[in-house]
Amino acid sequence: MTRKYIPVEEVAKEWFKDPKFVEAYDALEEEFAIAQALIGARVTAQMTQEQVAEKMGTTQAAVARLESGRRMPSTSTLRKYADATGTKLRIHFEQPSSPAR
Repeated sequence: MTRKYIPVEEVAKEWFKDPKFVEAYDALEEEFAIAQALIGARVTAQMTQEQVAEKMGTTQAAVARLESGRRMPSTSTLRKYADATGTKLRIHFEQPSSPAR
């Protein structure tokens, strides 16, 4: 049996036609942004999750949970992560790219 793989971009085009999907996706934007920022800081620092965890005084599993974007970390946790990766924590507000629904 041969499986046909469909590129995720093609599937995403269909998903984004569904207003319920778009609403759910938009609701996760903040979590995605935080996860992306955390992973970006770690990768730029050329560190593993284990190395970040050791510097933060926590476990690799806790760092993985932070980077998953499933929970909003506290400012204190973000500061520890920044210190561990040799970065500076900056929080800012910006206007939404599209009008609020």
